[in-house]
Amino acid sequence: MPRGIKRLLNAGSGPGSARRIARMIQERGLEELRFDIDPGVKPHVVGSILELETSFEPQSFDVIWSSHVLEHLYAHEIFPTLRQFHRVLQPDGFALIMSPDVEAVAHFIVEQGIAAVAYNSPAGPIRPLDMLYGHSRAIEEGHLHMAHRTGFTAERLGNLLLTAGFPTVSVSMQNFEVCALALMPEADDAAIKTALLESGFNFQELAA
Repeated sequence: MPRGIKRLLNAGSGPGSARRIARMIQERGLEELRFDIDPGVKPHVVGSILELETSFEPQSFDVIWSSHVLEHLYAHEIFPTLRQFHRVLQPDGFALIMSPDVEAVAHFIVEQGIAAVAYNSPAGPIRPLDMLYGHSRAIEEGHLHMAHRTGFTAERLGNLLLTAGFPTVSVSMQNFEVCALALMPEADDAAIKTALLESGFNFQELAA
C-alpha cells in the first residue's frame, strides 16, 4: 500500500459506508468521504458523479470506492466519469469499482429463467430483472434514480478503464458481480492487491 494515503471517496455512497473494505480503511487510516446525489442519504457532500470536477480538486483522493453506481448512468456518460475518477486520484492511488455482471446474469437467465431468484439480499430476493434494470421494489417506491441505464461485462469495464487512462487494470467476477481495480501510474500493485485480498477482493494474477 502506498504511503501517505489519507482520503477515500465513496462515489455514489447511498446511505452507508464502504463496509466491504472497512478493515483496509481502518488499518490504513483512511478518511472516508461519502458523496451522493441524494441529500436524503445524508452524504458528506451532495453532488452528481457526472460532475466530480466541480466538487473536488485534482488529486484530492488516494482511493475511490464506487459500488454499484456506474450502471445507473447512460452508456455515453461512463467514459467521462472514469476520466474524472482518474483526475481526482493521487498518482499512487487506485479506484475499486463494482457493478452487476451482465454476462453472468445472461447465463443465469438461460439456465434458470428471468423470474427465478438469483440470491437473497437485505433488500429482499434479487432476480435477473433487478440486476439488469435496477431493483424493482425501490423503483416502484419512487426511487427512479435507482434504475439501471447501462451494463458491464468484465471486458467492457476493463477496456473502459484502460481507455480512461489507468495503465493497470485487474478485473474479477463472482456472485453476479464484476469488480475492477484500476491503478494509477505510481501505485504499488502488489501491496494494494494484498490489502484488498484481506477484505475478500482477489485480484492476484489478474490484469487487463
